[in-house]
Amino acid sequence: MSRPVIEVHGLWSRYGDTVIHRELDLVVEQGQMVGLVGGSGSGKTTLLREVVGLLRPWKGRVHLFDCPLYSGDPGVDRALRQRFGMLFQQGALYSALSVFDNLAFPLREFGLEDESLIRDLVHLKLAMVELDPRHGLLKPAELSGGMVKRVALARALALEPELLILDEPTAGLDPDRSEGFVRLIRELQAELGFTVIMVTHDLATLTGLSTHIAVLADQRIVAFGTPEEVRRVEHPFISSFFGGAAAAPGPAAPAPL
Repeated sequence: MSRPVIEVHGLWSRYGDTVIHRELDLVVEQGQMVGLVGGSGSGKTTLLREVVGLLRPWKGRVHLFDCPLYSGDPGVDRALRQRFGMLFQQGALYSALSVFDNLAFPLREFGLEDESLIRDLVHLKLAMVELDPRHGLLKPAELSGGMVKRVALARALALEPELLILDEPTAGLDPDRSEGFVRLIRELQAELGFTVIMVTHDLATLTGLSTHIAVLADQRIVAFGTPEEVRRVEHPFISSFFGGAAAAPGPAAPAPL
C-alpha cells in the first residue's frame, strides 16, 4: 500500500496583506507523478518552495515522509532534506564550478570524503542523464540549454532522493529537446521509483509525465486526480487550460515501491 510522501493541510500563504493560498490541502502518495497547474500568480512556485522549506507558510502544516518539515531539530531537518532533490527552472548551476564539481557539491556537502567514490558517483549520474565524463570538464556557460537541464537533473538526483521536485522542467527547450527530456525523466522514474511533483504550464509535458494532476485556483487545490478525472471537473480554469484539446495519453501509473 502506498504512503503519503507530501502532506499539506490547512496551508495559508501571504505576501504582506495579499493572501496567496487559503486553507490549501494536498496529499501526494509514494510513486505518483503529480503535475501542479494554475494560472499566473496562483502561487504554484510558492507552494513548491513551501513544500521543500525554502519558504515558510503563514499558517498550516507541511509533512514530508510523515515528518514535520520544521521539526526544530537541525539534524532531523538535514536528514529530511537528503530525501528530496529539486530541479530549478533555470537549472541554478554554480557558474564558477565545472559540471563535475556541480554534481560533486551535494555529495561533499553531506559528508562524503572519498574522492575516488565521488568521481565514480558523478560519472554514474552523468551517464544516467545521457552525458559523458568529458562533459564534467565543462563550465555551465559552455552548455546548451538542454545540457543545462540534464546536468541540473543529475545534480538533483545526486543523493538518490525519494522525491523529485521539478519547477517548469522543459521551460526554454524546443519541442524536440522537451520531448527528449520528458522521456528521460519518465525512464529514470520507472527505474528508480521516486515520487515527482512538478510545476508546468506546458500541456505536452504535463500529459507526458503526470499520473495525477493538481489544479491550483481560487487560492486552493480545486481538483486532484488522474488527467482524465481532472479534465471532467467543471471549473473555468480547467476548461481554459485544457481548451478542448485532445488529451495525450499519460504514462501508466508506476507500481508502488
